[in-house]
Amino acid sequence: MSDYMNGTGIQYHIRTKKGDVGRYVIMPGDPKRVPLIASFLEDAVQVADSREFNTYTGYIGNTKVSVTSTGIGGPSAAIAMEELVKCGADTFLRVGTCGGIALPVIGGDAVIATGAVRMEGTSREYAPIEFPAVANYEVVTALQHTCKKMNLRHHMGIVQCKDSFYGQHNPDIIPVSYTLKTNWEAWKRLGVLASEMESAALFTVASYLNVRCGSVFLVVGNQERELLGMDNPMVHDTTVVCKLAVETIRNLIEHDLRKKDFV
Repeated sequence: MSDYMNGTGIQYHIRTKKGDVGRYVIMPGDPKRVPLIASFLEDAVQVADSREFNTYTGYIGNTKVSVTSTGIGGPSAAIAMEELVKCGADTFLRVGTCGGIALPVIGGDAVIATGAVRMEGTSREYAPIEFPAVANYEVVTALQHTCKKMNLRHHMGIVQCKDSFYGQHNPDIIPVSYTLKTNWEAWKRLGVLASEMESAALFTVASYLNVRCGSVFLVVGNQERELLGMDNPMVHDTTVVCKLAVETIRNLIEHDLRKKDFV
């Protein structure tokens, strides 16, 4: 591959280099969410800001931890992960929002993804469709452990990833509405918890790169509950899941240093 950065070692899209980021990286979608997450770290400073990729690096204890935004969807998330790995990162935690599918999943809850339905396009350029998009067990376990410590209502299971936001929320206007609605019914029958846009790509790329990745989401609302006339609170403040992400990384650092089991 051509070196577009003329030997500087700076990554073309995210504009970081080795030494700028820690091995642990929290990955929100929204660049504006990065300073919020970084505020829960110690001595955090901005190290790069390019396109949708805003990066801060700080510390948890003596361990360097970074936060890099990815924008919306799989392509930019995959680019961020590939370039962060080249800078030395090996443990990733995606934090963001989702829409509930399963009826018990209510606005304000957290969803921990154990795996993802690969209905997006990015992962197909890394692996055959038969290959599963699965979260790292250690990251999932750390997320569950932290949710319990924070007394946060949460769900663990499969999420669905797509590329079209409005294909989910208004499928009747889409030319392939027949496919979208048929697949959506399948996800409901299969017990899929929620829908979002990045985890399938990140889990697949993480498998290819042999790094750890997990995902956690704030549930904004649940369109299935709304359709049935059920209570459907809408929650947009992501502060709690941002704190959850940082505390999960703290638990992972302790786990990695001591190699202890989560209890």
